[in-house]
Amino acid sequence: MNDLIGAWTWLTTAAHWQGEKGVWNRLGEHLYYSGVCLVIACLLALPLALWLGHLGKGGTLAVNISNVGRAVPTLAVLVLLSLTPLGAREGVPTLIALVLFAVPPLLTNAYLGMREVDRPVVEAARGMGMSGWQLFRRVELPLAQPLLMTGLRTAGVQVVATATLAAMAGEGGLGRIITAGFGLSNTPQVIAGAFLVALLAVLVEGVLVLVTRLTAPDRGAGRTARAAKRGPGPSAPAPSGGTPRVARPTPRPDRCPPTPPQCPTGSSTP
Repeated sequence: MNDLIGAWTWLTTAAHWQGEKGVWNRLGEHLYYSGVCLVIACLLALPLALWLGHLGKGGTLAVNISNVGRAVPTLAVLVLLSLTPLGAREGVPTLIALVLFAVPPLLTNAYLGMREVDRPVVEAARGMGMSGWQLFRRVELPLAQPLLMTGLRTAGVQVVATATLAAMAGEGGLGRIITAGFGLSNTPQVIAGAFLVALLAVLVEGVLVLVTRLTAPDRGAGRTARAAKRGPGPSAPAPSGGTPRVARPTPRPDRCPPTPPQCPTGSSTP
């Protein structure tokens, strides 16, 4: 309990938020590493996954290879890269390790999202005369958007949480607060640094969920293709905002009232 109170005291001390070793500077470094790694991973994984998913060829091999990368510990990759000549370049080992860590969820989810689009919907869109690019942009990509954004959220949260390991290679970020706390045997500082990393990961998740909702494309193309596949329904829908129109039955000739008989010409009525 005392450590939690000490962590709160550490976070509320203004001196810990200022300067080169302050929280704001470490937060900027953390966001820089995370953002750059996520952008590079998207540029590498998404075009390949979407293209393979559209063609339906070679994707299984690519996904399996990317899944193998999940079994390799990020810290081990970071240490090995630091021992190579790349370790002489500041930030390069961290960027490479985080990119390799972010590629698998992006590649897997984007490919599966493209392949899980209903084939009858795709065939209906082709039957409507859509070209390959129109089919990809107006049907496949909108329907694959939920899984694609799920992969982006997963990769974003993982990168933000794993960027803490950059401190192990002497780089910046919020991980430096944690390592400094370990070096000083300051448990409240370690707890405060871990809390900041967890809070940042939650905020990134919330922002990406909001982006997912705001960028959700119209599913009109998918609905149109499904409607073309099903055909017309049993009854026509009512106009928007109005009441359904009931068709009046046409009277049949045999149900018309009989015409009263007329008297012959020149005769008189009794």
